[in-house]
Amino acid sequence: MFQHFFSDYLVKLQESNQQWWQDFEQGKGAVNSPLNQAMNEVGLNDFNELLKGAANQPAAMLDLQMHWWQQQMEIWQNVVMQETGKSSVIEAERGDKRFADSAWQEQAIFNFIKQSYLLFSKTYLDTINAVEGVDQKTKERLGFFSRQMINAMSPSNFIATNPELLKLTLEKNGENLVEGLSLLQQDMANSADVLKIRMTNNDAFKLGENVANTPGEVVFRNQLFELIQYRPTTETVHATPLLIVPPFINKYYILDLREKNSMMRWLVDQGHTVFMMSWCNPSAAHANVEFGDYVTEGVVKAVSAIEEITGQEQINAAGYCIGGTVLASTIAYYAAKRMKKRIKSASFFTTLLDFSQPGEVGAYINDTVISAIEMQNNTLGYMDGRSLSVTFSLLRENSLYWNYYVDNYLKGNSPVDFDLLYWNSDSTNVAASCHNFLLRELYLENKLVQDKGVKIGGVWIDLEKIKVPSYFISTKEDHIALWQGTYRGALQTGGNKTFVLGESGHIAGVVNHPDKNKYGFWTNEAMPDNAEEWFDSAAHNDGSWWPHWHQWLLGFNPDERVEPYQIGAANYPVLCSAPGVYVKQTLPVEASPEVVETQEFAAMV
Repeated sequence: MFQHFFSDYLVKLQESNQQWWQDFEQGKGAVNSPLNQAMNEVGLNDFNELLKGAANQPAAMLDLQMHWWQQQMEIWQNVVMQETGKSSVIEAERGDKRFADSAWQEQAIFNFIKQSYLLFSKTYLDTINAVEGVDQKTKERLGFFSRQMINAMSPSNFIATNPELLKLTLEKNGENLVEGLSLLQQDMANSADVLKIRMTNNDAFKLGENVANTPGEVVFRNQLFELIQYRPTTETVHATPLLIVPPFINKYYILDLREKNSMMRWLVDQGHTVFMMSWCNPSAAHANVEFGDYVTEGVVKAVSAIEEITGQEQINAAGYCIGGTVLASTIAYYAAKRMKKRIKSASFFTTLLDFSQPGEVGAYINDTVISAIEMQNNTLGYMDGRSLSVTFSLLRENSLYWNYYVDNYLKGNSPVDFDLLYWNSDSTNVAASCHNFLLRELYLENKLVQDKGVKIGGVWIDLEKIKVPSYFISTKEDHIALWQGTYRGALQTGGNKTFVLGESGHIAGVVNHPDKNKYGFWTNEAMPDNAEEWFDSAAHNDGSWWPHWHQWLLGFNPDERVEPYQIGAANYPVLCSAPGVYVKQTLPVEASPEVVETQEFAAMV
C-alpha cells in the first residue's frame, strides 16, 4: 500500500518540480519579478532600521529576551508536569482555528510545539513594537511581513508537526497527499505569479442559474461596462430609480448571489427599479483605460441611459468599495462641469475617499514597491486579478490562505460549495493605467482630497462640491477599508451625511440579508470630527442595516408609486438577458488587437 502511495506521490511531485523549475528558468513567478525584488529591498532597509534602533536600547532588548526565556521554561514545565485542567502558559488568539484539534493540547510534544510557536510569534512582534526610533510606517510594514513569515512557518502547516495531519496521513496511507498534490498541480496551472489556492468547488455554480440570477436585461454596452436593468416584482415601483456602481476590481454579483442573500433581489422586492453596472474584465487591450474613464465612459453613460429609459431627471446611486470612489468622483465631476443635478442621493458601501488610513494594504504602499508594480503593469497592460486576489487573501492569511493550503493539499479534501467563495475566486484584472493611478495618486499621495489633486474629463474635481445627501455604510472589522478611514472620507464631502457602522467585515457586513438577522449596526445622527468620538456616542441596532438604508432612500422618493418602467428604450434596446457577457469573462482574459467599440461588439454578440 505504501509502495503504491510513494510511487504515485513521487511521480506527481516530480511533475510539479519540473513545472516550477521551468517557470523559474523562464522568469515566470514571483521570485524573479520586479515586485519581489522591490519588496526584498524595502524589507532589508526596514530590518536594518530595526537593528539600528534595537542596538541603541540593549537593556530593553535583553529584558524582552529574558522574559521570552522565562516563559519558554514555564511552557516546558507546564507540558512535562501536565495536570488535567491546568491552563497553558500561552493560548491561541480567539478565532484562531489552527490548533483546534484536541491532540494539540493532549499530546505533550505537540502541546510544547504549539505553545513555543505561539510564544515566539508574540515575542517577535512585540519586539518590533518595542524598538524606539523606528517610524510607525516602517513598524507597520515590519509587523505585517513578519506576521506573514511567522504564519507561513506555523507547525500546523507541516505534516511532521501537526498531529491531526500526521494521524490522517497514516490512516489513509498517504492517499491524502496524492489527492492534495493533484489539486496543487491544477492550482499552479491556474495561477499567475503567486499560487492562488482554490477556496471552493468552481464547478458547483453557474452564472445566471444558481448565482447572479435575479431576472433582468442588459440594455446598454460599451467597451467598459454593461448596464443591467432588473425586472420589477411589485405592481408599482418607487419613482426614483437606483443605480448600483460595483467595484471594478471584483465582479458585481457579490450583491446578487443566491436568492437568500441577494441584495438585488431584495431591493427589487422593496419596489426599487434597480440598474447594475457590470464592468468589463480588462485585457492588455485596455492598458490605457484610466480611472477617469470609469467616470466619463462609465457612470456618466449609465446615468444618461437610466434617465432616458425611465424619463426621470434624477436618480439615486450607490457605490461599493472603489465603485463608491468612482461614484463620488462622478458627482464631483458633474459639479465641476456645472451640469444639472443628475444624482439625487449617493450611498457609499465601505468606500475610501481619504486614503490616509488604507488599512493593512498600506504595507505595500511606498514608492519603491509601487514603482515595481507600475513596471509590471506597463509590461502586461494590466494588474493580473489572480495575483491581486492572493494579495487580499494574505491580509487575513490564516483564514483565507493557509487554512485552504492545509485542507486542500495536505488533507486532500475537495473544496466545499460556497457561493461567496466562488465569487471571491472569480477574479478580475485591473487596467494598467487605472491601477497605477489608484496606487500612486490615491493610495500613496492621497490626491483625491487635495485641492486640484485629481483631474477627470479635463476638469479638477473637488469632493466638497458633493452637496447631495450621502449615506456611508462601513464595517467594524473591515481589513480592506478601515472604517476610521472611510469616516475621514465622509467628512470630506459636502451636504447632509449619514454614517452607519455595521458589524463584521468588508463582505459579510455589507451582504447581510435581513432574513438572516445575523449582524447589527451602529447609528449616530451627529458627525463629529473624530471617528472614535462618533462611535462612543453611537447607538447599537439589532439586525441588518438594509432596512435602515431603505428607509433613508425613501426620503428621496415621492410618496406616489408609479407603474413599473419599461425594460430598455428605443436608443437602449435589450441586448441580452442578465447577467450579460462581461461578467462571464474569466482569467486569463485573451487580449484582442484593440478595444472593441460599442457597435462592433454588439454586432459581434
